[in-house]
Amino acid sequence: MKARRTVAAALSVLALTAVAACGKDGSPSASGDSAAPKAPGYTVKSDVKLDASPVWAAAKKKGKITIGAKADQPFLGFEDVTTNTRNGFDIEIARMIAADLGFSADQIDFKTVVSANRETSLAGGQIDLYVGTYSINDNRKKTVSFAGPYYIAGQDLLVNKDNTDITGPDSLKGKQVCTVTGSTSITKVEPLGAKVTAYENYSLCVDKLLTKEVDAVTTDDAILKGYAAKNAGKLKVVGQTFSTEKYGVGLKLDDKALRDAVNDALKAHEDNGDWKKAYDATLGLSGSAAPAVPPLERY
Repeated sequence: MKARRTVAAALSVLALTAVAACGKDGSPSASGDSAAPKAPGYTVKSDVKLDASPVWAAAKKKGKITIGAKADQPFLGFEDVTTNTRNGFDIEIARMIAADLGFSADQIDFKTVVSANRETSLAGGQIDLYVGTYSINDNRKKTVSFAGPYYIAGQDLLVNKDNTDITGPDSLKGKQVCTVTGSTSITKVEPLGAKVTAYENYSLCVDKLLTKEVDAVTTDDAILKGYAAKNAGKLKVVGQTFSTEKYGVGLKLDDKALRDAVNDALKAHEDNGDWKKAYDATLGLSGSAAPAVPPLERY
């Protein structure tokens, strides 16, 4: 009898261990809240054949895919250097695409690439894809290709949770508004009468907002949602966008086979609900509901 009890206890421990392991599916939440939505896990395809894409063929031969990303945008494209992990909505987009291209999470080599170096990094082969608030436009299409868009952003305003004065761009006259040095966001708020303060990064703007030294921070709503999620209960995104930015996945110019495959991956994960789950687990923690999934612009 004692032996039976011992075996039963051991099986119980194994079952609990298995349940706990299942609970680790998907990416860890960056919020630290165990009750927060979790990003989904992505099934890695094993039958991918994309030999018409030189970039994919080279990556498959290496056994890893190199994806360029941002590292300083909370809940969007962020690198936690203390745990050597990445998280955010853009990171989830990258993971779901990689899975459909036949690469598991541990076969993704994320590489931080600043905005100014994106085109040269794709053209030079330092990265295979780029997922990081990369706006599609005709001028960039001369040097790189785009899949997507996977998100349509727009310039918006981040304010303190108790602020009821700022309700949109038309309420900015005389308000202290912060953005980064050289940002095109400045050109859209100065004509509205805003008093613009510029710093070298958005984190400094958010610090000034929390201490109420400025009234608002302005840039793309996706970036602002990340900061609102990081400061849940303290900040909110106004939700009145006044520009349009189509975020796409950057690829080497004219690799149509890979571009089509990335578009197919985005479509599949939008349709099966992964896109929405990824949003809810990242930018959705800001309190802003998920926007409509943008239609793909295949070319």
